[in-house]
Amino acid sequence: MKEKMKNYTFWFIVGSQDLYGEEVLKIVAEHGKRIADAITASGNLPYPLEYRLTGRNCEEITEVIKQANRDDSCAGIVTFCHTFSPSKMWINGLSLLQKPYCHFATQFNKEIPNDEIDMGFMNLNQAAHGDREHGYIGARMHLPVRVIAGHWADPDTQKELGDWMCAAVASIYSRTLKVMRFGDNMREVAVTEGDKVEAQIRFGWQVNTCPVGKLAEVVEAISADEENDVMNSYQEKYELRTDNLASVRYQARLEAAIRKLLKNHGCDAFSTNFQDLYGLRQLPGLAAQDLMAEGYGFGAEGDWKVAAMLAIIQKMSKSSVHCSTFMEYYTYHLSKEKSYTLGAHMLEVDPSVAASKPVIEVFPLDIGGKEDPARLVFEGKEGNAVISCLVDMGDHLRLIAQDIHCIKPLLPMPNLPVARVMWEPLPSLKTGLECWIMAGGSHHTVLSYDISAHQLQDFARITGVEYLHIGENTTAESFEHELEVNDLIWKMRTYA
Repeated sequence: MKEKMKNYTFWFIVGSQDLYGEEVLKIVAEHGKRIADAITASGNLPYPLEYRLTGRNCEEITEVIKQANRDDSCAGIVTFCHTFSPSKMWINGLSLLQKPYCHFATQFNKEIPNDEIDMGFMNLNQAAHGDREHGYIGARMHLPVRVIAGHWADPDTQKELGDWMCAAVASIYSRTLKVMRFGDNMREVAVTEGDKVEAQIRFGWQVNTCPVGKLAEVVEAISADEENDVMNSYQEKYELRTDNLASVRYQARLEAAIRKLLKNHGCDAFSTNFQDLYGLRQLPGLAAQDLMAEGYGFGAEGDWKVAAMLAIIQKMSKSSVHCSTFMEYYTYHLSKEKSYTLGAHMLEVDPSVAASKPVIEVFPLDIGGKEDPARLVFEGKEGNAVISCLVDMGDHLRLIAQDIHCIKPLLPMPNLPVARVMWEPLPSLKTGLECWIMAGGSHHTVLSYDISAHQLQDFARITGVEYLHIGENTTAESFEHELEVNDLIWKMRTYA
């Protein structure tokens, strides 16, 4: 799954003009190449930054942006104004741009050379001047541009650029994403509903249904060798702690069948529904968990939006191994000292977030009316993370993110037969809960240790959806005001 992401490059376009003469332009080009090569060599970027052009006029800039649009390996452009670059000559090109766009507000020199500075130096190093002109045209054209400011050799600045690259590539990947729904969403549930046509217009997702009966047919047709291959992988990765091998083997058959259907249809995400199990003996539990660990997106109860977002967030990770999962709010620990949230699901939490080796166990499932399913049981690891969800507000889509700190569960909970993660929401459970509910946030989320809320903001900006962030400095009062303003803005955009 990760191999789809590895061959992208980002084009570095340096802004200048003919006013300064060929010698200056030659220096600008040399500096542009040195910057791109040095940042790429730093190891802080997940994808190469490739110097492409020092743009001197409208024709050159328009042509290079056309080339970027046509090149499938180009995941976005990064612009830098070394000298003053009149922004009117960028209009034609930027009006055609179809790739993610970052304005890198930097300069070649880190500090002002006090003894050497003269008018020649000033004319050559005018980023502080050129950035304002370049920034104006991005604002004037209402472009979804990400502005990153800082010296190009600063590791923190490089990492910020790298994070944006991951979000940009995830948005490119999103345009190709296919989601397979095994059944509809859970009956009478509102927040898992959504406009699939709008999702395809906005994100590119193709969300279609595969009859559960078809899955049942494929399960029955799985060979003994295919079943054994999955069982062997279970024994390598997990601790088997049950005598009910028949249940585990059925999950292996389910996994082999789901994977086969997903591959046949080019899908990277799927959803299931315990209310629609026609022809199946069990709800996919262990099967769904292991497929998530492999890199597939998943949503329970027919929640195709969270399945798609999990697949996308997995691709935002700089690492080849993700640490993100489908998650659901379950219950709270309301203490005067500190309050926590316990997240889990009846079966399906990705073992990539486990603190130790997951255990395969079999327990009854009180809903669905089917056989007792095998599942992975474990505690989530400690660390900073982000939870997020995508909700359909009727006239637009809203992406909500919240910073959290995951902890070791306060108690062992020996009678809870599911995977679980406990976390401290920021700024607090009380304020975070109030804000999440005011925003209409879902009970289903993606929990990720891999990415930052800023990357989700980058993704929202690129794809043109509303973004809300609940973090350390959020207050319920300011958040409510932000919601009121956003509602007005998005209604204006929708009906303009």
